[in-house]
Amino acid sequence: VQLVESGGGLVQPGGSLRLSCAASGFTFSNYVMSWYRQAPGKERELVALISNHDRSTKYVDSVKGRFTISRDNAKNTVYLQMSSLKPEDTAVYFCGAGPPWRLDPTYWGQGTQVTVSS
Repeated sequence: VQLVESGGGLVQPGGSLRLSCAASGFTFSNYVMSWYRQAPGKERELVALISNHDRSTKYVDSVKGRFTISRDNAKNTVYLQMSSLKPEDTAVYFCGAGPPWRLDPTYWGQGTQVTVSS
């Protein structure tokens, strides 16, 4: 099983980034996909998730209206479009995959750094 994130980097406040997570080694379409983040000195938090069956989505309040999660089952890839970025969005972003009956992901990516700074 592999989850490989890409698309992180340095961006100015107000800017945008799109993260991608390419999955392999499991049946992608059967799994809930999620993005988590962890800032220095803080616990890992759920940012967004997208269901496997109806593509319903959930977001942490702090990113609602700014971030959009989506998935392409044909490409085994999940995305996180981030707009109007703020310095407090700075963190390592992790992709997660889990079966629908679990609260937490079973599989994790290695993470990609997002830094929002002028």
